[in-house]
Amino acid sequence: MQRIESPAVQKARERLQALSADDEAQRLAFVRERALRDEVTEKAEARAEGKIEGQANTLRRQLQIKFGELPGALEQRLQTASEAELAAWAERVLFAEGLEQVFSG
Repeated sequence: MQRIESPAVQKARERLQALSADDEAQRLAFVRERALRDEVTEKAEARAEGKIEGQANTLRRQLQIKFGELPGALEQRLQTASEAELAAWAERVLFAEGLEQVFSG
């Protein structure tokens, strides 16, 4: 192993070794790392939920423009739909002559 000449680097290495040997410092580092990972996951999930909500809102608006107010049951389906369902319905609304053609199939 190469000898480190810089006093600042030596000091940093010694500090790192001391922290690595400290069980409490290791535990805190683990907790911080897990919290950061959880935060990233939560943000990704929130973005995905927001995307689906936006797709549902756009489709709702298209349906209302084309067919008028939606029955409560269809509002509920829009709120609980998957991204794939929303995509399929968004395509069908272009050619449908009635709500049943959008949501059937």
